[in-house]
Amino acid sequence: MTIEEKIFVKTKINFNKILEYGFKKNKNLYEYKKNIMNDTFRVDIKINDTGIVKGKIYDLITKDEYTNFRIENNTGLFKNQVLDEYKKILEDIKNKCFEEENFIYDQSNRIAKLIKEKYGDEPNFEWDKFPFYGVFKNNNKWYSIIMNIDKSKIEQNFNGEIEIINIKLEPLKIEKLLTKKGFYPAYHMNKKNWITIILDNTISDNDIMNLIDESYSYTIIKKNI
Repeated sequence: MTIEEKIFVKTKINFNKILEYGFKKNKNLYEYKKNIMNDTFRVDIKINDTGIVKGKIYDLITKDEYTNFRIENNTGLFKNQVLDEYKKILEDIKNKCFEEENFIYDQSNRIAKLIKEKYGDEPNFEWDKFPFYGVFKNNNKWYSIIMNIDKSKIEQNFNGEIEIINIKLEPLKIEKLLTKKGFYPAYHMNKKNWITIILDNTISDNDIMNLIDESYSYTIIKKNI
């Protein structure tokens, strides 16, 4: 991941706030410039209309682009000073112009919010390699997981990033649901007991939450009477 990707991961831009911050709109880009290190360097930040952040640093004396700060194995003190200044600017932009979001897509974030409201559970992000894989657990038992995958993983002849949720259900219910649009055999889990739902608004939030209710019920510890 780039420096920018690491800082802005799990965030959503507020375009009104970046204009208030000082960004200037230029066609489909929002641009911001700031001098650092006693006017030795200039930081140029550009954000596109989907919220992707990119930045460059220019040496104001030579007029050349300065790229040493991106070399990971370069441990020079000066390089690290420039990098620290650059990160401070990015962090300030993030804190003032972006909002935290656990997942990529709107329905995923709505479902996560509904789960929190109903059960009090936050998603657990257990794998550094998959920062958007969020597991929901009760009594240390999974009852759902939201993941971002390529659509080809669940539907042949299609590609592109999507988000899905896996839910545990009774096998006969899974068989019936698999005849409907938006439901798929469980990705990367036991297909007899789990089902995958694409989170592209094909299935309503309410219907998904009703299914999560059943999945959650399997995690409840029953007390002996």
